[in-house]
This record gives sequence, structure tokens and C-alpha cells, in this order.
Amino acid sequence: MTLGGAIGLERELSGKPAGLRTNILICLGAAIITDLSVVLAEHLPGRPGDPGRIAAQIVTGIGFLGAGSILQTRGAIHGLTTAATIWVVAAIGMLCGAGVFGGAVGATVLVMIVLSALGRFEEWVLERRRVRGFVRVSWEYPTDEVRDILEDNGLRVLGLEIRDTKRSRVIEVHVQGPASRLRAAAEELESRSGVLDIDLD
Repeated sequence: MTLGGAIGLERELSGKPAGLRTNILICLGAAIITDLSVVLAEHLPGRPGDPGRIAAQIVTGIGFLGAGSILQTRGAIHGLTTAATIWVVAAIGMLCGAGVFGGAVGATVLVMIVLSALGRFEEWVLERRRVRGFVRVSWEYPTDEVRDILEDNGLRVLGLEIRDTKRSRVIEVHVQGPASRLRAAAEELESRSGVLDIDLD
């Protein structure tokens, strides 16, 4: 419960769906089933049983939980890290149930490093990577400010297309630059009066 709770707390603070209680229950359940497997195998009358038969079903059961945490929206897949965390928390619970407490603690420490320290490093790298994309701005009135705002935020304008609709002018700009700068430019555009909609692709 302590080891599953440590990982679950990190997930909870990160705002992930599988948080404190979920990870505690997964770890505890895996430990109980593994311990039960060993106990039943040792106390079967007549001949010794296989302690891995019941415990092996944990992997199958955890697969269903992991699949339920993965979502696909607009062509993008979300929840793979949550599914992987559920899987490894169950493995830690199995280590506890088998009495390998040193390995369980070591695995927990490694998981915490991956989720917290490497998570921040990943965000730092992604913030600085250069991306190409489109900014679509629906503005109530004709304006040339879009290009200036994008360039002032350190983005390179590769192309610009303007389409007029009944209610607004849609300006589609092909840009290149850091992802963080693209989001900052979008926030600045959104704050301008007359902007009806902004779409980043």
C-alpha cells in the first residue's frame, strides 16, 4: 500500500486519472493474489502446486485496466503513460506478494524518477523543440496584426492565406518556431478584441 500510494500520489498531483486510491488498490490486489498463489501452492494436499498459475492471471487482468485508461481523440492517443504505470504498479505488488521487498522498493524509486524527474525533463525538451504548424484566426474585422504578433513572439511565418466568410475573416498562417512561443502567440491573439476563434494545428 505504501509503495503503490507513493506512485499514486505523484499521479494524483499530476492530475492523472489513475491516482492515489487506484494505484494503492492495484498494488495491494496484486500482492494479495501473488501471496495467495504461494500459500495455495504450498498447502495443496498430495503434491505441490504451481505458485505462478493464479499470479499469472494478474497480467491479463491489469491489461484490461490499462486498456481502459487509453483514449483516442482526434487521431491522438492519450493515457499510455497511465496504462504503463498501472502495469508496473501491479508488478511491484507482485514483488511484495512474493516477499521480494528490496526489489519492490527499488522498482518504486525508479518509477518515481521516471514519472517526476524525467517528466519535467521531457517537458523542458518539448518546450524548446521547433515545430511547424498552422494558426487559424477568425477575426471580426480585417487586420494585418496576425503576422506581426506571430513574428514578435519569435515565430517564422512561412505562408499566409486569407478567406472571407459571412461573419469574419479567417487568416491561416503557416509558422515555424518553438512550441512554447506558438502557445504564447495564440494567447496574445486570443486576448485581442474582435478575435472570434483560434485553432492551432
